[in-house]
Amino acid sequence: MPAERLSMRTIREVLRLKWQEKLSHQQIAASCRIARSTVREYLERAASAGLAWPLSPDLDDAALDRLLFPPQPPIASETRPLPDMAQIHRELSRKGVTLRLLWLEYKASYPEGYQYSQFCLLYHQWAGHLDVCLRQSYRAGEKLLVDYAGLTMTIIDPQTGQESPAELFVAVLGASNYTFCRASASQSLPDWIDAHRHAFAFFGGVAELTVPDNLKSAVTKACRYEPELNPTYRDMARHYGTVIIPARSGNPRDKAKVEEAVQMAERWIVAPLRHSRFFSLHELNAAIAEKLAELNEKPFQKLEGTRRGLFEDLDRPALRPLPQRPYEYAEWKKARVNIDYHVELAGHYYSVPYQLIKQPVELRITMNTVEILFKGRRVASHPRNAKRGAHTTEPSHMPEAHRRYLEWTPSRIMTWAAKTGPMTEALVTAILESRRHPEQGFRSCLGILRLGKRYSPERLEAACARALCCRALSYRSVESILKTGLDRQAIPETPPSPPAVIHPNIRGKQYYN
Repeated sequence: MPAERLSMRTIREVLRLKWQEKLSHQQIAASCRIARSTVREYLERAASAGLAWPLSPDLDDAALDRLLFPPQPPIASETRPLPDMAQIHRELSRKGVTLRLLWLEYKASYPEGYQYSQFCLLYHQWAGHLDVCLRQSYRAGEKLLVDYAGLTMTIIDPQTGQESPAELFVAVLGASNYTFCRASASQSLPDWIDAHRHAFAFFGGVAELTVPDNLKSAVTKACRYEPELNPTYRDMARHYGTVIIPARSGNPRDKAKVEEAVQMAERWIVAPLRHSRFFSLHELNAAIAEKLAELNEKPFQKLEGTRRGLFEDLDRPALRPLPQRPYEYAEWKKARVNIDYHVELAGHYYSVPYQLIKQPVELRITMNTVEILFKGRRVASHPRNAKRGAHTTEPSHMPEAHRRYLEWTPSRIMTWAAKTGPMTEALVTAILESRRHPEQGFRSCLGILRLGKRYSPERLEAACARALCCRALSYRSVESILKTGLDRQAIPETPPSPPAVIHPNIRGKQYYN
């Protein structure tokens, strides 16, 4: 067949210019604005048909077309059988398999079979009668499409009888249409992540790509070109080794497969269970699992086999293996390191290396741990603590001077004070015992001990004796005694206690015995 099918008027003009005007092929091509190869082919067809100029007046366009383009002789069906289109469609889902490869295999079995262009045409005509979701081409193990169904199911509180809706999560593998469904209390982030965990466990592996809709639990900021994923969702994908590619907003064809799966779930799971009563998510999911097994075993209407059969044949061998442990749910929070090299979470303070003071960091929060990341690198990890106002501090995060301060203990401070003298040791002991927590008196005690370097150990010992006598248990009192020289004066004797008052109206403690 020529590259372009010309009108009968142009064909007649080509024959006239050649046979009557005796023009060259190049001149005819320029005059008719067609290729020289086309001119040559039409002249050859006219010669093969036995035509001569002038053409017979009785030769109309239809008759001329039949002469120039006679029908091809039919080839016996036993020498050119039709390819198995369902098998071709199934094989195309395997990685690396193309229509050309399948045609070469077909020609190896039937050398007189259809040529490549006709082979492709026959397949595309056959595929055009499939549903939209079946026509889409998916490689085995390539895509997992996820979404929530539009219909909800009902759970009844056994105590109050109050009804609450349950969302139906649906996931489907692209190549096999193997489907997973699970009820969730809501579409919130924890339920969204939990549904994915159960889906991966159900399939026994992970697809290369996961395609969600643009709900808030998946995409925090929708964008046609660079959507911003929820940090927890991205963290879960990293754990399982899959890539999240959200469907484009307003483009349902991007997720036609899961739209069809949602419709099937509503017809074969939600509708049959509409009269059943469920009192917990566990009961509901048990019933869904039974209906789901029936759905995956149901034969296709326009393809051979079942969803489960295709899954075992196509998707299961191509899925990536599951990690050793399921994903542990974690939330993310942005924070800035305070000047005391701690970050705050729910009223508790967690330390980071002091070099990161005033730097922005990310907190990865699980049920038991708090991880702190700086520019994507983990710099600290602490057990989670719910005590408000308290601090969780790693000593290695502190500056050297702060670490030395924390090394002091009450016994160490009292031992150091004893080197100055018994009065100093007694004053330090009294200060530590007077505080609710001994650590609250550390700074006062250290300040008192340093006064011995400014004055002398002897004067400090005398000042501590006077402070004990006056019960002046503070650094400022000892410093004042040294500054004013009171340590050089004799300590006044304690005045005797006044005699007890004896009076008839005073009963005394014996009265109450």
